[in-house]
Amino acid sequence: PWRAVCQRLPIPELQHQFSALTDVVFRFLTEPKEVERFLTQLSEFATMNEISLGPLKNIIKSILLIPNGALKRNLSSEQVRADFIALGLSEEKASYFAEQWKLNSPTLTRLAVGQTLMINQLIDMEWKFGVTAGSSELEKVGSIFLQLGFFSSPFSELTLPQFYSFLHEMERVKTSLECFS
Repeated sequence: PWRAVCQRLPIPELQHQFSALTDVVFRFLTEPKEVERFLTQLSEFATMNEISLGPLKNIIKSILLIPNGALKRNLSSEQVRADFIALGLSEEKASYFAEQWKLNSPTLTRLAVGQTLMINQLIDMEWKFGVTAGSSELEKVGSIFLQLGFFSSPFSELTLPQFYSFLHEMERVKTSLECFS
């Protein structure tokens, strides 16, 4: 369906569609909590351009992989542009996406770092240096290693019956461990 639309439209119209779709994608990436607005914008785009919503969503899923990969690999806008050209996108479209990447990548980086810190809140870290004294592999003996231990505070919510069940199990474990002391 997308190819059929692309073949019917003149080049400036295709560029306009790509630009509009790119803007929708970057707006969603910079405001990830606005899922409803994003889906509404996709639906409007599909209706306006006579494209089925299902294939458009598949295209968007593929497009969303590119900024995520570029963010993980810390690519510059020029590298993103080169990747798009290598994938067969026109120079104009690749340049437009690269320009949007250049404008939005600092925000996307901050969001990614913020999510990482929210998910993995590090409380403490313990480290030890060591030297391998014995191993079944000859090359391993005498090699230096670093052992890291990361500590965080996990939280979980329990209903009252779940809490009492958990408490009962912990008391049973305590009793079992006291037998070994």
